[in-house]
Amino acid sequence: MDLANMRSTYDKGALRRGDLADDPILQFTTWFEEACQSKLVEPNAVSLATADPQGRPLLRTVLIKQFDARGFVFFTNLESRKARHIESNPNVCVLFPWVALERQVIVCGTASRVSTAETLAYFIQRPLDSQIGAWASKQSSAISSRKLLEMQWQQIKQKFSDGKVPLPSFWGGFRVEPVSIEFWQGRSSRLHDRFLYAKQPDNSWTIERLCP
Repeated sequence: MDLANMRSTYDKGALRRGDLADDPILQFTTWFEEACQSKLVEPNAVSLATADPQGRPLLRTVLIKQFDARGFVFFTNLESRKARHIESNPNVCVLFPWVALERQVIVCGTASRVSTAETLAYFIQRPLDSQIGAWASKQSSAISSRKLLEMQWQQIKQKFSDGKVPLPSFWGGFRVEPVSIEFWQGRSSRLHDRFLYAKQPDNSWTIERLCP
């Protein structure tokens, strides 16, 4: 395959300074609603970057389940590799890759645990099978076969056969509080539009256009 000649012309939109909201969360909300209306697959899916204590980065996809002025929230096993990374280094970055819209949003900030009450409020909304899955999987640990994983899932399902699945003590959420948010819109001739919101000590935001 000739990867060097795989290219597309980005011509679906433009982003101008005058188009931007002063608050990046308001701007994100507008773009997120447009992503949902465009029927993108998993518009709340992000690539989450963390680093281990030695500074070695790792990337994986997670689903953002809440966002507001405080930040962007995802849920996970608190004994997982990503959770261990965050415990030692809370600096993280998430990327919304809305390729079909020729857009991306990059959020950089610090991650911290959300309250048990917030976690429980989300957990009880999950489908029953997903609640059971949270108990069955020791996320990021090695396992000898898928069959063993499925057996563990069946055992947990039988254990909670009354349909009431309690919140696991090892499961919770993280909120990424942004220090910067970048909005990227593809343009023709690779002259893309990029705007970076940077949080200031007084909690206001500056906005700068970046070269593509």
